[in-house]
Amino acid sequence: MVDLEKKKFLSIGEVSELLGVHIQTLRNWDKSGRLKPDTVTPGGTRRYNLETVLKLSGKEIFKDADRRLTIVYARVNSHEEKEVLDSQVKEMELYCTEHHFTFETISDIGSGLDYYKRGLSKMINLIMDNEVKRLVLPNKNTLLTFGSELIFSICEHKGVEVVILNKGAMQEENGDEYSKDIQEVIQKLTAKLATKTSEKAKEVRQDLDNVYNKLD
Repeated sequence: MVDLEKKKFLSIGEVSELLGVHIQTLRNWDKSGRLKPDTVTPGGTRRYNLETVLKLSGKEIFKDADRRLTIVYARVNSHEEKEVLDSQVKEMELYCTEHHFTFETISDIGSGLDYYKRGLSKMINLIMDNEVKRLVLPNKNTLLTFGSELIFSICEHKGVEVVILNKGAMQEENGDEYSKDIQEVIQKLTAKLATKTSEKAKEVRQDLDNVYNKLD
């Protein structure tokens, strides 16, 4: 708990604890003018006047509110798709703004086969810590190539609403992503077999090359 004795100013973390709202919510309130810090250091550290915060804590804006965040999550396979990522993020942030959601944006650049991406891990941890009210995605396959349903089940268990903006995403786009992921798997397998000299290994490498070329 925040020790209020001998304190005149509070950090953003202390205000978050005192009011029971997420730090990102306070940052959003700063931008909107709903609650601005009294001072901001040259390094960007916010300082809030204790008396002001205590007065605000009794107002209706803090009473019986669901203070969990909306998470905007986007992912693309490679840096060559950065423009697509930016476009997805812009679309989802506009959606959240229009619906007056307090949101935080998380994004990844990496394969849908990678379960350990930094952004994905952060999003799952927030959900497990009951910090998330809503998850907004550009399409169903954004999370993972295989395994998205498990995350959706966790969301259901935690009472997290899942909003998919493009439910009718083109199957061709999904097929392209699957192909890229399968190509990635083939490349890794081929690399591992490259050191093998047996005839069987050569046959497997040739078969993998044939599959890869058909996908390309």
